[in-house]
Amino acid sequence: QVQLVESGGGLVQSGGSLRLSCAASGRTFSNYVMGWFRQAPGKEREFVAAITVRGDTYVRDSVKGRFTVSRDNARNTVYLQMNSLKPEDTAVYYCAADTSLPATMRGDLDYWGQGTQVTVSS
Repeated sequence: QVQLVESGGGLVQSGGSLRLSCAASGRTFSNYVMGWFRQAPGKEREFVAAITVRGDTYVRDSVKGRFTVSRDNARNTVYLQMNSLKPEDTAVYYCAADTSLPATMRGDLDYWGQGTQVTVSS
């Protein structure tokens, strides 16, 4: 089992920044691909970003150049730095873990956090 706890969400004005953190425990963190997903009210959950075991990153087109995913294996933590936030970024953000990159990109991960709310005001 892997337990994931997100933090860092909140209310921010358009153009502002937030850094989300996801602390992992239970299994060897460095063995897992870590993903960030989000779900806005009335919409389906969508992929935001992922980082592989060796540090390769993937980011959805709509947030490229604004969001950066990183990981600190010594701290068992993955981060999502979000800059130039827009109202359309408002959603509950989830981190998730899986050993498979294809599964991660499909959103079919084994372990999920409880989510953290990000609200961007215009």
